[in-house]
Amino acid sequence: MKSILTKIKQWTIIHQSDIILLIGVILISLLSFAMGYIVAKEKEKGPIKIEFKSHELGCEFYANDMRIPDSYIRKDS
Repeated sequence: MKSILTKIKQWTIIHQSDIILLIGVILISLLSFAMGYIVAKEKEKGPIKIEFKSHELGCEFYANDMRIPDSYIRKDS
């Protein structure tokens, strides 16, 4: 009876291309996940804060630290 190591060696030689393909797919999947995770962390922003300041004739809206176009910011006067 052949030893277990000999059987494993023969099995890996027979299925060498499948093993390499499996390792490649796993490595590409892990790399893709890591890159997506890093990009998502870089683009993570805090919540939008809106301050209200009362004036005699209405309210003005200020968006702190956000680049919101003026057309989206309502200004009552």
